[in-house]
Amino acid sequence: MASIADKFELYEQSVQCPESEIDFVDEQFKTLRKRNASHLREDFCGTAQNSIEWISRRKSNTAIGIDLDKEVISWCKVNKLDKLRKSQLEKINLIHGDVLNVKTDKQDLILATNFSYWCFKERCQLGTYFSNVSDCLVEDGVFVLDCYGGYDTYKILSETTEYPGFTYVWEQADFNPVNNHQICHIHYKFSDKSQLDRAFTYNWRVWSIREIREILADSGFSQSLVFWQNWDEDVDEAANDFHVCEKADPDAGWIAYVVALK
Repeated sequence: MASIADKFELYEQSVQCPESEIDFVDEQFKTLRKRNASHLREDFCGTAQNSIEWISRRKSNTAIGIDLDKEVISWCKVNKLDKLRKSQLEKINLIHGDVLNVKTDKQDLILATNFSYWCFKERCQLGTYFSNVSDCLVEDGVFVLDCYGGYDTYKILSETTEYPGFTYVWEQADFNPVNNHQICHIHYKFSDKSQLDRAFTYNWRVWSIREIREILADSGFSQSLVFWQNWDEDVDEAANDFHVCEKADPDAGWIAYVVALK
């Protein structure tokens, strides 16, 4: 089963939930800016699930997806864009490029999710990226990032999650506390005992929320808000909603959004 598996399809099923993510960014933009956003840019877009979900929401919506990985851009064009209607294709543009220097028309919303911007390990490099984002936003534009943390973040560990037809494995393979560099892998296991090892590997820096907010402020953003993931006590697991906070519990693991205002 591993030999015929499509790693990008597996990733979409196990890692992302574009419906809830777009619900969040759409709602927060309207709350913060008192209008609907129309133009969205998805950095590190991967299979462009968020972009495709965005253009399905309103006829006025457009999306730009940017990724440095030529393989995933090609996969998306064949497996996703070819299934869209002509009217939808006119509203989405995929760019194979580096988010550090790609310039686009000014957008209402820019997203950097799935922690992918953590590939920038140096403060000056992350600042360059944030400044480029600021330059590509309209005057009341909004930049949305996600991040994770907690004391389990610094451990060497593996966590498994069962999905129909496969098991998702998140491995934190290495962490250097001197510079916060981390190596993580995603593996997939199947019922016939075959495995797709290291389908995805991430070599990045674990950035703290405070560091992210400081660099955003240095890069031209007027304000940033932290949205902390809620916990569902009834089922004892993370909920799909978030609340604004300036203080949170030092949990073993947490996920948050940082929403930056131009």
